[in-house]
Amino acid sequence: MKNKKIVGYTTVVFDLFHIGHLNILKKAKENCDYLIVGVSTDELVQSYKNKEPVIPFEERIAIIESIKYVDRVVVQKNMDKFAAWKELNFDIMFHGDDWKNSSMYNDIEKQFNAIGVKLIFFPYTKGTSSTIINQFIKEKTK
Repeated sequence: MKNKKIVGYTTVVFDLFHIGHLNILKKAKENCDYLIVGVSTDELVQSYKNKEPVIPFEERIAIIESIKYVDRVVVQKNMDKFAAWKELNFDIMFHGDDWKNSSMYNDIEKQFNAIGVKLIFFPYTKGTSSTIINQFIKEKTK
């Protein structure tokens, strides 16, 4: 009998792609055989961050599709990770630890524990974020 492939899932906005994004994809792929990556739509980002991404959705998808750690890219239209699991049937979900212990992820962790899905948090890349990059660009162009 063949060993079952471990399917991993992560989802990020991936605006102003940086080393922190690459780190999470690389670490996720090191922990699974097949990595599915959700890219948030512009509308979803607007709904919970109250701002539009700098890089348009289609370009963010193209960037993520070109990364060697990524096996499949999907559209993330909402924040419902349990619905994503129902559709994609992943074994592990990966996320940056900036969301760890948030009420949203505490609820997700309870749901996933009940069905045997692992939730793994990776350390946030200190000093690097799309917000920091965006602020830097704004300061430079004043």
